Amino acid sequence: MPTRVDCPACGAANRLAPNPTGRPRCSSCRAALPWIVDATSADFDAEADSALPVVVDLWAPWCGPCRTVGPALERIARDNAGRVKLVKVDVDTAPDIASRFEARSIPTMLVMRRGEVLERLVGALPPPELTRRITAHL
Repeated sequence: MPTRVDCPACGAANRLAPNPTGRPRCSSCRAALPWIVDATSADFDAEADSALPVVVDLWAPWCGPCRTVGPALERIARDNAGRVKLVKVDVDTAPDIASRFEARSIPTMLVMRRGEVLERLVGALPPPELTRRITAHL
């Protein structure tokens, strides 16, 4: 399902569909777009399949540490537009995805490339540490 993304450079609305080989660009000004999507069990594989490094955020709305980490992950995705894709998965609605990646606690973040988990981050890491560990894979 396409995700709507407003271009930070010109404000144009863009629709991004899962694309395993693409890098999202604004249809108006061609600026790199941040790629942040919510995935379900039905579309997770399509969303996580990308030529870009993918950060999977396994979280839940009731989890305080998850609500702390979420904005930091979104900032990393915005600051690295065109270089990373953030896929957010609510483990309450997609427990099979959490089970698949053996997420025993949340927040759990996975840095993936081409379906392979490169790094697993567990817990509410401080934003500078989170940024350092994720950008090392870009």
